[in-house]
Amino acid sequence: MALGTARPALPALLALIGALLPGLGGAQTSVHPLEAIIPRGGSVQVNCSTSCDHRPFLGLETQLTKKEVAQGDNWKIFELSGVQEDSTPICFSYCQAQTMVSMSLTVYWFPERVELAPLPRWQPVGENLILRCQVAGGAPRTNLTVVLLRGEEELSRQPAVGEPAEATVTVLAGRDDHLANFSCRTELDLRSRGLGLFQNSSAPRQLRTFVLPAIHPNLATPSVVEAGTEWPVNCTMDGLFPASEAEVRLELSGRNLHPTVTHNNDSLLATAHDKANMEEEGTQQLSCVVTLGHQSRSWQENVTIYSFPAPNLTLSEPEVSEQTVVTVECEAQAGALVMLSGGVPARLPGPRAQLQLNASAEDNGRIFFCSALLEVAGQVLHKNQTRELRVLYGPRLDKRDCLGNWTWQEGSQQTLTCQAWGNPVPELKCRRKGDNALLPIGDLRPVTREVAGTYLCQARSPRGEVTREVVVNVIYHRNYILTTILVTVAFTIGAAGLAAYFYNRQRKIQKYKLQKAQEAAAMKLNTPATPP
Repeated sequence: MALGTARPALPALLALIGALLPGLGGAQTSVHPLEAIIPRGGSVQVNCSTSCDHRPFLGLETQLTKKEVAQGDNWKIFELSGVQEDSTPICFSYCQAQTMVSMSLTVYWFPERVELAPLPRWQPVGENLILRCQVAGGAPRTNLTVVLLRGEEELSRQPAVGEPAEATVTVLAGRDDHLANFSCRTELDLRSRGLGLFQNSSAPRQLRTFVLPAIHPNLATPSVVEAGTEWPVNCTMDGLFPASEAEVRLELSGRNLHPTVTHNNDSLLATAHDKANMEEEGTQQLSCVVTLGHQSRSWQENVTIYSFPAPNLTLSEPEVSEQTVVTVECEAQAGALVMLSGGVPARLPGPRAQLQLNASAEDNGRIFFCSALLEVAGQVLHKNQTRELRVLYGPRLDKRDCLGNWTWQEGSQQTLTCQAWGNPVPELKCRRKGDNALLPIGDLRPVTREVAGTYLCQARSPRGEVTREVVVNVIYHRNYILTTILVTVAFTIGAAGLAAYFYNRQRKIQKYKLQKAQEAAAMKLNTPATPP
């Protein structure tokens, strides 16, 4: 910060003498404030006064722009404006002799530039990184600090030295630093001078760190693929950092498979589902290339594409009524073997499989499964097909799904569960005998005595209806004595509290009046004879 210009030697000497010795007759010169801090370019008012008992000659010595704005018999107020640097104005007076007193005027201003030096585009993990922060301007420097940060984490705190000031810190780049924001901040701490803590921050800079191991990716893919079907391709690689920044390309004989890439910590998984063309039958080359930080790792595998039609699984009827005979049949191409299952004992595999069953309610939703096997290039391949059987049957309302008796305590939270079965799904309603009130089924709610009673639960569908009687009992108790006691206790406590409130309020009023009287007496004793 620039220093003020040198003052003449004589005024400085006079200021020293005036500060050390009182004037003749005990008259002294005073200044207010003794210390002041203002922003650069700001203004301040200085009050020079003297204890002289007759009209003195009073003035303010300074090289700053000043203007007298008010005066009295023994005081003057000067306004200093456009202050650019620290200064020491001197108040002086002549009352038979000269007396002087100086004040300290400090100028503060914020740094004009706070900048973190650019970071490398890619930083290897495990190598040192030097952060540099430059600060131009700012005062007072004794109160100015430079802080280097990783995000909100403080890495270093240093005083601002030199112009421009430079602060550095060395950090070991790690995986946690990838995409971390580094910045620097200045703190002008003027709290001890009655102001605040002023902060200026640089623009953050983002760091990118990486690790690419010297290994090849791993390809996971079937070695044989059926033409016209989708087949998965997985390419994985471990030890990458950051795995999310890596680019992956999957190709089948030069054709891009457009993979979906996912990441888990330092691992990468690229997945693609491709539909092989009939024209691609035969051996094809599958390749995976991983690129990170302008470096690449690759690997290749061979894939054989073949033809294998799916097995044909049929039901004589997909939806039947109870007691209907259903025929299930599965057939595959010549040379393939099939196995049929679906809740019945499995049979020996062959090119064709069949079974029959008499449909019942328990068969509703049964899944039949046909697996076709074909050997290609030394591998046994599988092709599967499923079918679902739907059985239509009337409503059922069993005791295990809808209890006949419920006994609940009043006020408890309960859920009435009553489940009706059937295909199609029946409609269930429970109505109370006498008033046909509906019983809420499946809702969690507090039990009231009004729900007690005997209900008829009826399940109805296009295939019939069924009815079940349900009894709801609610247990409750009356206790009028306890209610009376509680009301009496509450009234007694309220009356006692009200009496205590008025008693304490009267004490506080008396204490307040006594305190005000004491303060008034003290002010009369301390009032000065002549106001400044």
